[in-house]
Amino acid sequence: MISNRTELQTLRERCKQALAAEKRKILVCCGTGCVAGGALSIYARLKELLKERGIACEVELAEDPHDETVGLKKSGCHGFCEMGPLVRIEPEGYLYTKVRLTDCEEIIDKTIIAGEHIARLAYRSGDELCKVQEEIPFYKKQTRLVLEHTGHIDATSIREYLANDGYLAFEKALFEMSGEEIIDEITNSNLRGRGGGGFPAGRKWAQVRRQKCEDKYVVCNGDEGDPGAFMDRSVMEGDPHRMLEGMMIAGLACGAKEGYIYVRAEYPLAVNRLRLAISQAEELGLLGENVLGTKFSFRIHINRGAGAFVCGEGSALTASIEGKRGMPRVKPPRTVEHGLFDKPTVLNNVETFANVPLIILRGAQWYRGIGPENSPGTKAFALTGNIANTGLIEVPMGTTLREVIFDIGGGMKGNGEFKAVQIGGPSGGCLTKEHLDIPLDFDSLKQVGAMIGSGGLVVMDDKTCMVEVARFFMNFTQNESCGKCVPCREGTKRMLEILERIVAGEGRDGDIELLEELAETISATALCGLGKTAPSPVLSTLKYFRDEYEAHVYEKRCPAGNCQKLRRIWIDPVACKGCSLCARTCPVGAISGTLRSPFTIDAEKCIKCGACVSACKFKAVKEG
Repeated sequence: MISNRTELQTLRERCKQALAAEKRKILVCCGTGCVAGGALSIYARLKELLKERGIACEVELAEDPHDETVGLKKSGCHGFCEMGPLVRIEPEGYLYTKVRLTDCEEIIDKTIIAGEHIARLAYRSGDELCKVQEEIPFYKKQTRLVLEHTGHIDATSIREYLANDGYLAFEKALFEMSGEEIIDEITNSNLRGRGGGGFPAGRKWAQVRRQKCEDKYVVCNGDEGDPGAFMDRSVMEGDPHRMLEGMMIAGLACGAKEGYIYVRAEYPLAVNRLRLAISQAEELGLLGENVLGTKFSFRIHINRGAGAFVCGEGSALTASIEGKRGMPRVKPPRTVEHGLFDKPTVLNNVETFANVPLIILRGAQWYRGIGPENSPGTKAFALTGNIANTGLIEVPMGTTLREVIFDIGGGMKGNGEFKAVQIGGPSGGCLTKEHLDIPLDFDSLKQVGAMIGSGGLVVMDDKTCMVEVARFFMNFTQNESCGKCVPCREGTKRMLEILERIVAGEGRDGDIELLEELAETISATALCGLGKTAPSPVLSTLKYFRDEYEAHVYEKRCPAGNCQKLRRIWIDPVACKGCSLCARTCPVGAISGTLRSPFTIDAEKCIKCGACVSACKFKAVKEG
């Protein structure tokens, strides 16, 4: 345990020397995505092979390093999830993609021992071979600040975090700044909360500091319930100490002695990494009583949520930590006045806290030099859906949607055409082709009725049914309603029933107008943010794709051909050769005819499974 600033500085220098002594490093991506693809087995096999070859291998920074050591590390998410499992080799910077267990021996023998690059494991952009990560188009337009360590350091080692100037910002704040000065720096940076609303973090911290109360709390929202979002998870898994450091600085600034991290129980790897990071910080004396010989005491606890989306809302989250049912309350009072255990509480999300050490170290003016004036800094986004490159990215605020989808994401998967993107999760809305050049920042998106939310981007192509998209998100929101207020509990249920009727081909005259009326009522009268924004996906798809709703209701047709009960399948008599393959494939005997003559489909019997469409070699079976 270290007991003062000098000992911390000495330890940091020793860690830097140990890291520099590792002339070769193997970084195996051990984020959730790559772990699911077998990364832990790859890590174990690489370790085994290094031992077999007689190569000194360190899985933790050595106390007495020497030049022949190879550092084998479990890194956080590299971001390029589409290409996982990923292995990075340093100092060359080689990034190997889609690595399999059978590739491990070649990696050790050719790259680690012989120093050769393995071309077949490298990413190819068209005909171009990208040996190093920085050459890959997916990374070129990114600015990774919050994610700078994920994929580049051992996510399980506090010593490696220290070697990369870890806890240097906390050290500066503890010994060189007052609470007011810390808050002034955060306020001047104009850091806005990355959890969705974009509320200025400095203003929130100042409100808590002003409260005349001995007990105050710092709470980190790691619930991240939006479908398709995994930004916070990647930070907790890949750079947990960065987030802890931000929370510690917040506690120092506001006068809090305890912090709580609220994490989804569905994030077991994140929970384990956080527990390890907290125990490491406690062992060193960075958390606990009288930190580094000062009067500052701070402890951090982990609470696992049961997966309720509504617990992403501040008052519901704090109620859940207290052991109560996670339900929002009427405001005011706000969380900054009466939050956790009815005490003043700073509540920010993972990404917000992860920005704090950078601002304290590099200054507010540096931070404000990135992105637009009213939304400075960077934002992490999770790219999912019908896009070529799915994964985790970080770009400056103000980057256009076109740059994100086409330059970084690689455009649509297959031969699809861009149709829309759902941004902000169930609380957000759709952006279309006309919005491709809109800057992604809080204020610009608000002007078009959308929001950044936590940062999930679900990309859709021209084969996507927008009515079904609205139904999917409404189903999610309805299931996640806490049931406390009537507008959300009953209103979303009625909206879902209408949408399910429409996609089933049973839409009625007046359904579209009723959806709009219900949406307006729920938005105006629901208790919390979840309820107020629940109709957003319906309203935005109605605004930009009303013709699809009308086709479903009045023509009993799904223009995208996605809604199974509205699919129309028929046989083109001109193209049909009478081979009977479609009839032999049909599971319900709905197709009949005579060999060498056009076959026909009985619409009453047809279950619209599409088996005949796939079977026909002559493209004679049509659908739409």
